[in-house]
Amino acid sequence: MQYQIKGNPLPYVEINLEQGEQVKCQRGAMSWMSAGIEMNTQGGGLGKMFSKALTGEAMFENIYTARTPGYIAFASSLPGNILPVQIEPGRDVICQKSAYLAATTGVDISIFFHRRLGAGFFGGEGFIMQRLSGNGRAFVQIDGSVEVKELAPGESLYIDTGYLAMMDSTCSMDIQTVGSVKNALLGGEGIFNTVVRGPGKVYLQSMPVAKLSASLYMPQAGKQL
Repeated sequence: MQYQIKGNPLPYVEINLEQGEQVKCQRGAMSWMSAGIEMNTQGGGLGKMFSKALTGEAMFENIYTARTPGYIAFASSLPGNILPVQIEPGRDVICQKSAYLAATTGVDISIFFHRRLGAGFFGGEGFIMQRLSGNGRAFVQIDGSVEVKELAPGESLYIDTGYLAMMDSTCSMDIQTVGSVKNALLGGEGIFNTVVRGPGKVYLQSMPVAKLSASLYMPQAGKQL
């Protein structure tokens, strides 16, 4: 299986499939494909369907099988980047909700619950995130540009709300207040920061969708006043 990622700032990944190869995606992600590729919609059981709903994905997924050699493309829903991620046994990754775009069929998408409730409720990343596990290649959507930080064991990274896109499952996550009441109320950075500790890689995004929506809405709101 070969692929190419094209089209910044509105990227898509085009995957070449040999006969018999399969790839799956969230509902609505397929953009175009050649003749000879067959689609089959599956749910994977009630528990798995419910898990997908909680992580922001559709309850059903589409599996595409190449009956003859061909190609298929999946497009991101927002400006940003598509990252190819190699998933192997013991090397899971944790993603923000709706990060998963497409994957080979050996990759499993499941719920990741934060052990510490505070990190979920106040960290800006959500109490429930996605875990990608199994064996295969996944394609993940990142909002805006991406920056990768490699954290040593015990090393910490402080992240503003929403800027954490993905991390290795070896990392841990918590929250911390920005400091004094003055800092929280007047600093413009909110009350909490997300704290990620190594070891492992951390993937940061430059334009979280919530901030993009706010920046598009505020000028319009000002015109109505």
